[in-house]
Amino acid sequence: MFAVVKTGGKQYRVAANDVITVEKLVAEQGATVSFDEVLMLGGDEVTVGAPLVAGASVKAEVLEQVKGPKVVSFVKRRRKHSSQRKRGHRQQLTRVRIIDIIAGGAKAAKAKAEKPVEAEPALEPAAAN
Repeated sequence: MFAVVKTGGKQYRVAANDVITVEKLVAEQGATVSFDEVLMLGGDEVTVGAPLVAGASVKAEVLEQVKGPKVVSFVKRRRKHSSQRKRGHRQQLTRVRIIDIIAGGAKAAKAKAEKPVEAEPALEPAAAN
């Protein structure tokens, strides 16, 4: 079974025991995190969300907080300006191991959402004396 999750503005295809590197998460090493934005579930039966799969989540364990490779931005203005600028950047990342993919509750949540919602009657304004 696999899932497509969204975190940090990116989408990742994950399965159980996969190790992925995502944008920095606020969690300590060894903590368990949950990705609730599941876009698709696959396996014997494929479930595609619209936009999310209701009731699905992915549990993961934080392995470590790391930094990505250094990216250098170099700008040189030519001719009479003779100015240069060099900046480096290392993105902070989190390495996680996928523990479990939970697909439960998708059909129950869908049936619950189809139930019509009744509007509350509007309150009348108080009469001015």
